[in-house]
Amino acid sequence: MDLKKLAENNSYLAKGHRTCQGCAIPIIVRTALRALDSPAVIVCATGCLQVTTTPYPQTSWELPYMHSALENVGATAAGIEGANIFQQNKSGNIALKKSQKEIKIIAFGGDGATYDIGLQSLSAAFERGQNFLYLCYDNQAYMNTGVQRSSATPLGAWTTTSERGVNGKGKKEIRKSMTEIALAHKLPYIAQASPSHILDLYEKVKKALGIKGPKFINVLSPCPLGWKYSPELTVKLANLAVNTRFWPLFEAENGRVKITVPVENPLPLIEFLKPQGRFAHLFKDKNSEIIKSLEIGIEQDW
Repeated sequence: MDLKKLAENNSYLAKGHRTCQGCAIPIIVRTALRALDSPAVIVCATGCLQVTTTPYPQTSWELPYMHSALENVGATAAGIEGANIFQQNKSGNIALKKSQKEIKIIAFGGDGATYDIGLQSLSAAFERGQNFLYLCYDNQAYMNTGVQRSSATPLGAWTTTSERGVNGKGKKEIRKSMTEIALAHKLPYIAQASPSHILDLYEKVKKALGIKGPKFINVLSPCPLGWKYSPELTVKLANLAVNTRFWPLFEAENGRVKITVPVENPLPLIEFLKPQGRFAHLFKDKNSEIIKSLEIGIEQDW
């Protein structure tokens, strides 16, 4: 599959959505849905994707779509799976014949719905072995409600609730690794991806959709508003995140981890940090130790 051929596939997300200029979310969603080769139902948590694609009474979705609250996306996806199984087995009312293609369930959520508020519901669905793909678009803060910090926000980053200045140095805590939490659930397929590596993202979604059971893909989603950068730099920043090892691209099939985009000679982390206003304060002498801490953490994770 090449990019030109991939672009010919239906993305199931119509033009006219209301995401911000430079937002990575449409790139991620369209790439993921181009991997579909059978009917699908979309579940979407409250967040940037939901509010920009379904402003009442309009929708950008060309697939059956269900909006779910922040805290229960996993339960909603599980309920759809259960309803579909019931209809298949119901005597005299089979909604999906065996000869037809399986209905895929894809759930989308931001880091707030995934790392924080919806983690309990998602963890429970993973533990039960529910058959759906969960894709997190990780923009590393609660962007939809005004750039508040989340547990996905990196150490030292500015948000409206992790201030910088005389009394603050940005977020005080290290970023939670949601992908490692998914690994701990022993899912059949887990991956990290980036909108800078379209074919890598596409292949991972394609593979995930062909596997039974719960699947999780965590995709970095640069945000011009919350990260404070010029909108045309979105893909460049996503690429820098990969090439500084800030956001490794890998997959895990039944727990076996494989790097899908090797980074043998990583760029200095500051190449990723400098274009972002949320990290501007780290380049003052008194905050240089935070950059050092970030560098050490990234090397350990790699």
